[in-house]
Amino acid sequence: MKLATLNDGSRDGQLVVVSRDLATAHYATNIANRLQQALDDWGFFAPQLQDLFDALNAGRARHAFPFDSAQCMAPLPRAYQCLQRAESTSAADRRPGLHQLSGDALLGPQDNISAARTALGVDFGAGLAVITGDIPLAASSEQALDGVRLLLLANTITLRALEEQERSAGHSPLVSRPATAFGPVAVTPDELGSAWHQGRVQLTLAIGLNGRKFGLCDAAAGMPASFGEILAEACATRPLRTGSIVCSGPLRASHGADGAAEGARSYATLAARRQAEAHKEKDNKTGYLQAGDALRMDMKNLAGASLFGAIEQGVVI
Repeated sequence: MKLATLNDGSRDGQLVVVSRDLATAHYATNIANRLQQALDDWGFFAPQLQDLFDALNAGRARHAFPFDSAQCMAPLPRAYQCLQRAESTSAADRRPGLHQLSGDALLGPQDNISAARTALGVDFGAGLAVITGDIPLAASSEQALDGVRLLLLANTITLRALEEQERSAGHSPLVSRPATAFGPVAVTPDELGSAWHQGRVQLTLAIGLNGRKFGLCDAAAGMPASFGEILAEACATRPLRTGSIVCSGPLRASHGADGAAEGARSYATLAARRQAEAHKEKDNKTGYLQAGDALRMDMKNLAGASLFGAIEQGVVI
């Protein structure tokens, strides 16, 4: 099934069920008002939400209305915990650790990317995320995957100038990651069918910048560690509780998924493209985000339709 949270003026929004084609939605008020409420008693609420999802897709939902992603908050607007797998430049580094992200005010799919000044080096980070149920201490990767409740499209905002300062000072990169945005719809793993395999999503993530194609990233190849492995690392010394969000981090650069010329690469961050340019040409042609830039991320399912809905953000500096 597919779930979203509409902005009703409250901090946590209103839970709705969304049709498979993202065309219509239905309030889940008679079942659960908020996504966290549904997650807290998933075994009880999920079958009821599934029934509403089935009725919506069959055209039997009596009070369905057109779904508008512009009205969406993040599917889970506030999270008890939000983690991200650390970025790594080494292909052999399968365990680079986890970063703590801010979870008190997660961005919706069309909320602006804001920064105080351009010199901070504002960058995006295209990836995926999961929302978990309870996962016990020291769970194996297989056990951890059983705790995945929903999948999300994610964009982690990074201030690269501050990140470098934190790295030089040996500090945890928290201030340099001020916000994370999510696609409008959270999706249960069964909606992906065979594209959800061993903790990876075998689909392509398309990234556009100012109306031009920036990257087509293979989401499976772009994750050195599966979600099962990431979650197992997260609960190696403590349990994870229901409503935790764990992000893949930006997908690793991969060969273009659209049959691009041999050697062409697709990037999920501006920093990755800049690093490749510096290595090849000793110069950076690509700049970081500027005021007025427009970013778009979307992932199509096996049938060619948008799976999570798109992230479409402007930049305000």
